[in-house]
Amino acid sequence: MKYHQINSALFVKNRRKFTAEMKPNSVAVFNSNDIYPVSADSTLPFAQHRDIFYLSGVDQEESILLLFPDAPYENQKEILFLKETNDHIAVWEGEKLSKERAFQVSGIRTVYWLQDFHKILNEMMTYADTMYINTNEHYRATVETETREARFVKWWKERYPAHNVSKSNPILQRIRSVKESEEIDLIQQACDITEKGFRRLLSFVKPNVTEYEIEAELIHEFIRNRSKGFAYTPIIASGNSANVLHYIENNQQCKAGDLILLDVAAEYANYSSDMTRTIPVSGRYSERQKAVYNAVLKVKNEATKMLTPGTLWKQYHIEVGKIMTSELLGLGLIDKADVQNENPEWPAYKKYFMHGTSHHMGLDTHDYGLLHEPMKANMVFTVEPGIYIPAEGFGIRLEDNVVVQEKGEPFNLMRNIPIEADEIESLMNS
Repeated sequence: MKYHQINSALFVKNRRKFTAEMKPNSVAVFNSNDIYPVSADSTLPFAQHRDIFYLSGVDQEESILLLFPDAPYENQKEILFLKETNDHIAVWEGEKLSKERAFQVSGIRTVYWLQDFHKILNEMMTYADTMYINTNEHYRATVETETREARFVKWWKERYPAHNVSKSNPILQRIRSVKESEEIDLIQQACDITEKGFRRLLSFVKPNVTEYEIEAELIHEFIRNRSKGFAYTPIIASGNSANVLHYIENNQQCKAGDLILLDVAAEYANYSSDMTRTIPVSGRYSERQKAVYNAVLKVKNEATKMLTPGTLWKQYHIEVGKIMTSELLGLGLIDKADVQNENPEWPAYKKYFMHGTSHHMGLDTHDYGLLHEPMKANMVFTVEPGIYIPAEGFGIRLEDNVVVQEKGEPFNLMRNIPIEADEIESLMNS
């Protein structure tokens, strides 16, 4: 891995939080992701399942974590199963985790090779009443591929039909959404790498540069700072492409006078950052572009102040909509009649700002979090309003990552990344 080793104390704490919520006499199992094939002998780069990483720090394929807090013997309470390494694997694939190294990473002392899993699980099932299965219940999830986790669940249900079943996901949704200080530090590191990439761009972007050249500059800066790369597929959208919310082709030439919407950010140690900035190709915003830009920035700043403990996500978005409505009226994009006659299910402002303002973030860019429950201190959210005007050939979105504080305004993890229009112009022309 490119990142520095994370102190295993984080994963010890995470496991304690999870097992504290388990029913008596229950087992929970977590599987790593598959390595997915492309064709022939080609595969996609391995990306670890975030849940097993969150609970163990193991960042390796063919790994399984078993938790059994009420096990009759101490060495059965936490068990890791790993792919057995050997000299052949070391030559062809590189070093895999040894048992000792796995303990250093995870803090788990009981480590077996994977071939022992079914035998040991069978023993655990004779002691246990309930199995926690790990299904993906994220509100944005649309999974069509059968995952390693899903195959295990199918197999387990057939093999152990007499046991009770519970779900890991509701526990994970709650505990993963509230970050430990170590996790916030890792997200901060991802944000700091993103800052380096963005500052690199401000002296690079000129008329006639291509979107993919900008992408190349970013990936260079990210990787040289120990990131695997982008936390999500980058959006580098010049001109009217900014009005396509998930534009990812990144293949157009950036024209003088246009804006570039950059929804790009680095990961670090599997933790995401999520930044959006909108910059002028020619180094100066037009008067109209700057007016819209400052309106978006005002909405972002006002929305950020609302991310406090006890706030409900749905009500928060209603209040942000009111602020956006005021700004759109000031820009002449909507009028009072539009507001008076609006459909409550799709308010007038939605014509120019059609997506949500904030989502949880952490190990996943759209991280775990139950939206019907009040916000809590140490949750991390994006704040990302935008105004999209196809008729004028540009769209503007601005996005920062903030930590909800017990008291006071949220802490902005992207506080050092330039965002004021005048500062961006100054840096682009220095």
